[in-house]
Amino acid sequence: MPHYTFMNTETGEVIDTVMSMSEREQFIADNPHMQQQICRAPSIGDSVRLGLRKPDAGFRDRLKEIKKQHSKGFTKSTVNTF
Repeated sequence: MPHYTFMNTETGEVIDTVMSMSEREQFIADNPHMQQQICRAPSIGDSVRLGLRKPDAGFRDRLKEIKKQHSKGFTKSTVNTF
């Protein structure tokens, strides 16, 4: 379930809640003095797998060793060495 942060506009109190999206809609309707706050940036994925950055050189060297050891005979390894 999603995590939501609300601020009470009357008192300034901030609360964190875990509820479904439909429960959030009902909570907002029942509590007009509560304002939803955006506190956290959502994590969209692994930066290496998304291609935003490459693994370090030591890890790439190890992948090359693995690829070389598993590319024998008629089969060819499909290990990605970046």
